Amino acid sequence: MTAPAPTVPEPSPGQRLTVWLCGLVRARQYGQLADLRRPAALTHARLTAASFAPSEETRPVFEQAAFLFARYHAGQLDPSPGFGDVGAALRRIGTGAGRGPANPGAVRLLDRVVASRRIPWRHLQHAVERARSCDTIPPSWAGLTEDLASWSDRGRPVQYQWARSFHTPTFTPESRGTVPAHAPIGDAP
Repeated sequence: MTAPAPTVPEPSPGQRLTVWLCGLVRARQYGQLADLRRPAALTHARLTAASFAPSEETRPVFEQAAFLFARYHAGQLDPSPGFGDVGAALRRIGTGAGRGPANPGAVRLLDRVVASRRIPWRHLQHAVERARSCDTIPPSWAGLTEDLASWSDRGRPVQYQWARSFHTPTFTPESRGTVPAHAPIGDAP
């Protein structure tokens, strides 16, 4: 008797959009990428990006995520699916003098992004442009679509997570095993 074949999870709409966008970069589809950088134009590329949206309400999110992807990848030869959320991406930007929380410009940009009640498209474009100019990994495009689709959720969980990703340092498994000598009792990991 053989075991049933493992089921492969269905990719999310954001993951399918990211695969399509990365394929445009790999195939050197510069015309379609340029069309995505013109947000007001009703082009085939823009409408195709919107077609990945799971609902009519999220179509603008998918169009704008494709716009941000195309802005980041202007002139790039290799696609980047991104990694982490916008807070983590902002944590990676800066100069040798300071990155993330040590960079006043990155702090101000994060503050403007997470303070917005409506999706802050202009500030997100600025964040993507900063990631591009600093030659750092952009946010996960798939995750970005999911986050922006949930932007107005009660309690603002997306904004909280982005701020937390920006301000909270990452720890390696080795550092979690050691407790600083000055740590109060009860605060050990």
